[in-house]
Amino acid sequence: MLLEFKAENYRSFKDEFIFSMIPAPKKRDLAYSILKKKINNKEYSALCSSVIYGPNAAGKSNIIGAIDTLQSIIKKGHIKDSSKNNRGNIASERLNLIPNNKLAKPKDVTFSIEFINDNHIIKYKLSINLGLFLDIDYPRKITKEELYVNNDLIFSRDKSIKIGENKTCKRYLLNLIRPDNIDLISGNLQDEELFLCNGFRTIFAKKLTVPILSWFNDKLSIIYSSNDYEPYLAPLNSKNYKLHGYINRLANSIGINSNMICFLSKNNEQVPHLYSLFNGKVNGVIAEAIESYGTIRLIHMLIPLIDALVNGTTLIVDEFDASLHPMVVMSIINVFHNEEINKNNAQLIFNTHNPIFLNSNLFRRDEIKFVDREDDEYSILYSLADFKTSGKNSVRNTTDYMKNYFINRYGAIKDIDFSALFEAVVNDSNLYIKRGN
Repeated sequence: MLLEFKAENYRSFKDEFIFSMIPAPKKRDLAYSILKKKINNKEYSALCSSVIYGPNAAGKSNIIGAIDTLQSIIKKGHIKDSSKNNRGNIASERLNLIPNNKLAKPKDVTFSIEFINDNHIIKYKLSINLGLFLDIDYPRKITKEELYVNNDLIFSRDKSIKIGENKTCKRYLLNLIRPDNIDLISGNLQDEELFLCNGFRTIFAKKLTVPILSWFNDKLSIIYSSNDYEPYLAPLNSKNYKLHGYINRLANSIGINSNMICFLSKNNEQVPHLYSLFNGKVNGVIAEAIESYGTIRLIHMLIPLIDALVNGTTLIVDEFDASLHPMVVMSIINVFHNEEINKNNAQLIFNTHNPIFLNSNLFRRDEIKFVDREDDEYSILYSLADFKTSGKNSVRNTTDYMKNYFINRYGAIKDIDFSALFEAVVNDSNLYIKRGN
């Protein structure tokens, strides 16, 4: 489960932001929504959900994008560009889009992530020099890497590689850690290659990298659009056919325009598509022609939701509530808060514009995050738990969060008036609009 993520000089964030899933101290609201894990006789806690608010272009999606970018870099094992088409976050494949575009001098892009997997507390830090925004030909370089496991330093990399001397290192690392071997690896490691995914994994401690890399591969899911659900899908005749029974229970609870919905793979398609079936007919009609977009999106969303709850995944969704009724979203949030259902420490993180979720009965104060953009320059991230519980703009459990948000008590909101713009448009006699066929 995710504990904390930090990033600096990532797109609209010039300075470091801290996205914390660690419960704020001395906050007793919604105690049942806390995940707990005991490691080495010490109990660790994490929030099971978080919602991110802010106006358009404030930087909400950049938080998700930063986590996605780090995941992409670790999966690749390097900071070179990729030809993969990441529809939701192109910056994860074209890293020259990452540095803040207002900086006049190059500044390192930094990432730091802390999570728990397989009874290990993992903390990984990465700093990379990418030059300035859109600097395609800049010679990229990893300037720093650090790995901690169970709070012990395993390795650090800057100008040279250093291996820690502690119980964790002695338990996992091979006896190949001699000065001459470390010097050899340092000399052969390329500036764009991660030590974690290359020399460290293949030579020193393959066993120790398993809980690290498996979390990024199997326990972290980031979704931008319904197209991102494709890797989860399975046709009706596959081993996961039983899943379609649950899909139709969901579909019938919200109402569908057919007798049954299922995923079918026709004409040897690698990716199955959602079809609506009528009166037992096998072929059916592609669901987009019959069902509403909201129904289809909810059915697609069921797959990663089940994956998260069954496998204890951290699920991060950009605009999770798009085209979904607020009651549907609330019900899903409450599933993650239900400790009898969320037995495997699954987490749900999403951003939204819908203020109805600003509710003390739904979210803890530390689960509610805000992103604002100071003077339209740089993004900042803060939590509702950062506000005091007394005095002006105080926040308590009994506070009407939604009302206070709209009267600008918490920031992260803009007064918008399009009247002057459209008045100028309709009075512009020289403006010509050509309609398409």
